[in-house]
Amino acid sequence: MMRISLRFIGALPTSAIALAIGLALPVQASEAAGEQPSAEKDLNGFMRFAIEQLCIPAVGGPVGLTQRLGAILVDGVRPIQIGDNTVGWRANYRLRSGDELRARQQGLDEKVQTVTMDYYKKTGESGDLLPLMTVVANSECKVANGRRIRYDKEEQQERLLIYGPDLEVMAHSEPLNPPVPAGRDARGVTVALFDAGINYTLPGFAAHLARAPNGQSLGYDFWDMDSRPFDSNPSRSPFYPLRHGTQVASLLLKEAPHIRLLPYRYPRPDMSRMEEMVRAADFNRAVVVTMPMGSNTREDWNAFLQAVSTRQHMLFIISAGNDGRDIDAQPVYPAIFDLENFLVVTSSTAAGRLAPGSNWGKNTVDIMVPAENVEVTTFYGDTGRASGSSYAVARVAALAARLLREHPRWKAPELKEAILKRARPAPSEAQNVVKHGWIPDPAADE
Repeated sequence: MMRISLRFIGALPTSAIALAIGLALPVQASEAAGEQPSAEKDLNGFMRFAIEQLCIPAVGGPVGLTQRLGAILVDGVRPIQIGDNTVGWRANYRLRSGDELRARQQGLDEKVQTVTMDYYKKTGESGDLLPLMTVVANSECKVANGRRIRYDKEEQQERLLIYGPDLEVMAHSEPLNPPVPAGRDARGVTVALFDAGINYTLPGFAAHLARAPNGQSLGYDFWDMDSRPFDSNPSRSPFYPLRHGTQVASLLLKEAPHIRLLPYRYPRPDMSRMEEMVRAADFNRAVVVTMPMGSNTREDWNAFLQAVSTRQHMLFIISAGNDGRDIDAQPVYPAIFDLENFLVVTSSTAAGRLAPGSNWGKNTVDIMVPAENVEVTTFYGDTGRASGSSYAVARVAALAARLLREHPRWKAPELKEAILKRARPAPSEAQNVVKHGWIPDPAADE
């Protein structure tokens, strides 16, 4: 299940924050000398200059940086709180051009760990701010690395450029929204994947895509509303997008290689589009829908709930989540919804014990399957290992696809019944943590 978790140990003393938000100290030319590069002509040089100035004590910290850059401090310097602990500060600067610089400093105890600066460019008449570059400095305020987003002529993100400490030599780059490679329809059992997209540029994935007669992929990106459902979740940071769907899809295809895959990138900016996404999967004849996702907010799923409740022929295999909690008492959506065409799954160890961190619920979660330390293909095409309820979903969806291949006329009721018949009491669980039990090996033929 897609999940972002930030954990910090210790705290930055409030005295450090007081220094950060205090009055700017006089700038000493001997320490702060140096001509400021133009952000328009040399963005990498400007970013290196700005972050170095922030780390010079004589400049006066985040407040004094306004004078050095000729910028306006927007909303002051704000503390970063994790629980009751103050772990750093953040500040936004508006430059003369209208562009914005966003700085933050985070640390543990009295030692600064990282200083990060992001550059956002103001665009056209709309005044929208596009993320352009980020630079990270280490505890000694030396640049560690940088990342820059390259846009095409339509201002769509094209590539992520990754630089070393000098911000001059590009170490490597990653695609952000590439076209789907040409190919033929995969044929086989159609299975939809609702996730953050997949890396369809990898040959092993492109060959499994569901396509129209003209070769166009039938998958869709409901986040960006285009035909490129590429694996990227920038909700945490546009410069460090999370990659999730590729790994889930790799396990799905490994255990059911005959799948004709329909990848859909979920619409985080507007979850009402979930209804349209369900309709698209139904129109393209997907009976099995793989859903390694969820949230704590019921309102996110209103449109989805309306769509699935009228499509009882489709089986939605849904993650219970990875919060280490009883979702009967603390709901996770959409897993908590009690619908006949839902199959909610969680992860177990190979011995049949609920996996550490996996959610449970004896009234809500249907089954658990081993999904810890499973072999997957990463976004980059390497072999890796992964754990959690997302991969339990993939394993059960693969089982459903194999059953559907054997019984092409089956719909959700028959598939769900056949899967639940495989469940048995878990030998390592003294108490029932799921409704129907444990499937020791969903990849095994019976």
